[in-house]
Amino acid sequence: MRGWGRKWSAWGVGLIVLARGGAWAQEGWTFLGAEQGVPERVLGVSADEAGNIWVAGGEEGLFVLQKGQTHFRRFTMADGLRPYGYMPDGSAPPGTKYLNVLSVAGGPPGVAFVGYQGKKPAPGMPPCEDEWDLAHHAGRAPDASIYKSGDADRVTLTGSGLQVAHYDLSTGPHRISDEPRGREKLCDILSIAYDAKTQSVWFGANHGFARGKADFAGYSCAPGTWDYDCAGVMEHVHPALNGWNAAGTRIELLTDAYYGISVASNGDVWFGGANRSTRFRYGTNGYDYWKAQSQTEDSGAVANRIDIWPDAVGEPHIPTQAQRRDDHVSGMAVMEDQSVWVGSFTRGLALLDASGHRLRVLTTELVDGAGRVSAVAADPRDGSVWAAASWGEGLSRVRGDQVIFYGASVLPEAIHWMEVTDIQVDRSGSTRRMLIAFDGTPKRHGVVGVYSGP
Repeated sequence: MRGWGRKWSAWGVGLIVLARGGAWAQEGWTFLGAEQGVPERVLGVSADEAGNIWVAGGEEGLFVLQKGQTHFRRFTMADGLRPYGYMPDGSAPPGTKYLNVLSVAGGPPGVAFVGYQGKKPAPGMPPCEDEWDLAHHAGRAPDASIYKSGDADRVTLTGSGLQVAHYDLSTGPHRISDEPRGREKLCDILSIAYDAKTQSVWFGANHGFARGKADFAGYSCAPGTWDYDCAGVMEHVHPALNGWNAAGTRIELLTDAYYGISVASNGDVWFGGANRSTRFRYGTNGYDYWKAQSQTEDSGAVANRIDIWPDAVGEPHIPTQAQRRDDHVSGMAVMEDQSVWVGSFTRGLALLDASGHRLRVLTTELVDGAGRVSAVAADPRDGSVWAAASWGEGLSRVRGDQVIFYGASVLPEAIHWMEVTDIQVDRSGSTRRMLIAFDGTPKRHGVVGVYSGP
């Protein structure tokens, strides 16, 4: 196996892990690596309702281990993946295309939702998020190879490969009063959640979040036209706030990096970003996206722009950089009682009640002793919550007052120090299957961990 100094195949291991308070538990794992076709980068992992395991493999593409098979299949743009949107006439944007699969969520049997990174600009040019607007202000034509890159696909396994429907996460002209040219902001799809109940697929992105139709058949807007139905998307919302720039000379809109997504049982959706989080009240409002948007973004909705690790000042005050304590949310998990666990890349693991009030915070109690959390998942079998360490050292599992460590005493040495980028639950069967994405490097190949123990 590349970078490991030895070759190995999938193995099941009975392992011992020390739980907080001195308790011991016997655990069972399976690890899948290069010999099973796992890519070098493992940026996300998920299972569809048939038990197929999907992996976001970065620039190598999308991978799937079909149930009953022993080797992952790889898909790229040559197989139909489309990390770019549509021009007004329905054509593909000009320029070189860029593939980087960042995220994946399993859907109905044989279906996955796939998120892409936007294409990086030339040195000195605006990033994907800003190209559409800044080019216009500069009096030049915006570069469609940049602003039309990224977004997401709905992919379906077929006998010969994939059927692909692309979500162009933008809004066409004459739909937004303040942006009559249309809007092009969302590029990097960092996290995805599928909700079968509302037939929604939710996208957490660089600037905000969006909804897609889960049963979307494909972009069907006639040339020169645009509407929400034919595009299959509604975008975007953000629990943003104003803040001073580093020099204290300009006020900026603070909104970024919506890694946190988790769907509540009533169809509401929790989203968490770099600065604020929100309970997007989609179900509460009878699946009315626009009403839910108002209850996140309106001036009177301050309580739903949740500051989990509070800044020195709150709205309506405008914080300086020194007054900010950005949350850096990395993941969210709604529990059966409608409380929600929130992970932060820098601040630990917090438990909120259904209204967003903070009940509990764990930092030094976690496996890395610091609370650098990169992913969170609720375990439906026992109500525990799993939290991954972003700088390596493994995982923590919180079960009531007990914190179980899956660290050096559990994980093979080569895996122990790998960053965990994703934790998901395979709900296709009747037993526990937690899927863990161990991201690789040029020296250490990526690994998919499957936990089926108690």
